[in-house]
Amino acid sequence: MAAIANAISDKIINIHKSFNLRASGSDFGDLVQIKKQLISVISLFCLSVHLPPYAQDLDALTLAKSYFDLKEYDRAAYFLKGCCSQKAYFLYMYSRYLSGEKKKDDETVDSLGPLEKGQVRNEALRELRVELSKKHNAGELDGFTLYLYGVVLRKLDLLKEAVDVFVEAIHALPLHWGAWLELSNLVTNIEMLKSLSLPDSWIKDFFMAHMYTELQMIKEALQKYQNLIEAGFSKSTYIISQIAVAYHNIRDIDQALALFNELRDQDPYRIDNMDTFSNLLYVKSMKPELSYLAHNLVEIDKYRVETCCVIGNYYSLRSQHEKAALYFQRALKLNPRCLGAWTLMGHEYMEMKNTSAAIQAYRHAIEVNKRDYRAWYGLGQTYEILKMPFYCLYYYRKAHQLRPNDSRMLVALGESYEKLSQQVEAKKCYWRAYSVGDVEKMALLKLAKLHEQLNESDDAAQCYMLYIQDIFSCGEQLEHAEVSTALRYLGQYYFKNKLYNEASLCAQRCCDYNDAREEGKALLRQISQVRDQIETPSADLFTPQISENIFQYTELLCNL
Repeated sequence: MAAIANAISDKIINIHKSFNLRASGSDFGDLVQIKKQLISVISLFCLSVHLPPYAQDLDALTLAKSYFDLKEYDRAAYFLKGCCSQKAYFLYMYSRYLSGEKKKDDETVDSLGPLEKGQVRNEALRELRVELSKKHNAGELDGFTLYLYGVVLRKLDLLKEAVDVFVEAIHALPLHWGAWLELSNLVTNIEMLKSLSLPDSWIKDFFMAHMYTELQMIKEALQKYQNLIEAGFSKSTYIISQIAVAYHNIRDIDQALALFNELRDQDPYRIDNMDTFSNLLYVKSMKPELSYLAHNLVEIDKYRVETCCVIGNYYSLRSQHEKAALYFQRALKLNPRCLGAWTLMGHEYMEMKNTSAAIQAYRHAIEVNKRDYRAWYGLGQTYEILKMPFYCLYYYRKAHQLRPNDSRMLVALGESYEKLSQQVEAKKCYWRAYSVGDVEKMALLKLAKLHEQLNESDDAAQCYMLYIQDIFSCGEQLEHAEVSTALRYLGQYYFKNKLYNEASLCAQRCCDYNDAREEGKALLRQISQVRDQIETPSADLFTPQISENIFQYTELLCNL
């Protein structure tokens, strides 16, 4: 927002009118014209624009801008009182807003600490709203001051009004990306997005791609970004970073890492999005690479929010959770609205078993962005530790609504339903998790155990067989902790159904696992005793659903 402080003059009103005409339309055919538009909008931020009708404001504006740059916001506002130009008015109101924000942050640091930031209010907000509302009703606000009005409304939780004002700000100045981003944080679903009346500007395509990513519509987002690349933005590091973020959101970690490495090659001093890059390195446990990234960013700018988050991830990977939480707190002092820092700090407090602090951190993350599924999921996990399943269910549902095809959310939902004795709903969740692609390979196992508890032996066997097939088809190690559980059950299941060949194969495979070896040997002895007495029945005498799969699973077991 600091860049905005160089904003607006009366002379710019006429520039706006002609500029808006040129910016209209989403045709990317003339990239030279787009470049000229961007250069023109940059000039709107320049203090050197002369103000012929309000020449008397220039001295006060220049002095106030100096105080503003020194973060002496009250002094800046004092010397702008009575100025008439729109540029001076914006800086006057913006200085008052930032003065209130600074006092709020100072009070927070002095008395409460980072977790209670939401408890302290900017006392200037209500006065600013009253004054800006009067100007707004009179139609006297330009693009930048409309943006500030929207921010004030959002801070006061007047979200519907804020959306309308941000849309108006975008129409007044289409190339002000800050207004688009503020609007994006208030859009909760695709229906709301479609209902917005947005200007027909080429920058709308960037916004829609960003929104598709935020709404987890990754296929649509990637298509939008591909269209932008083909339209002439192939060298845009911003687009590369956003595609990497999109792949990160669908957990295509290798593709995301490749794009971030490409981004680092093209723009080695870039800090934007490096916190997301560090999340990927953390997930892959790439400690040397994460260490190098942290040291590199410290050399570039150690006081950036992203740098603090990267260092926090590095310490977390080393299981130094207190240090990690400290760096996430530093990030929040630099930017209290840093979504990632709130969420990651919640994770660290979970590791330290400080559930109360974790809950506060996750709730702050949701206040920043209600679409952050990680915070909702984290709250569910926290209440799970506290053995409060009804709360778990509520928060896991929220996470699932944001990520309907994420198997982790579905498995967590299934566990909550199971604890609440809602077995039918639990079964649906586990099966859905398997159907959408179970990233942790746990859904079938939990479904099988649930069927086992309910004495639904045929269904349990079917799930255990699918589980074994799933584990070995994806190249998991044979030492997978729960394979022996499945083999033990299937061995007993086949034995009870007098399918001794299949039971024998399962028993033999049980002998490959320490925790199932003795049971496997005992089952083999039992099979040996009965084989001489009873002829093995044909498989087709038993449950059709099972018998259809016996041959392929027998073949699978033989190949283990």
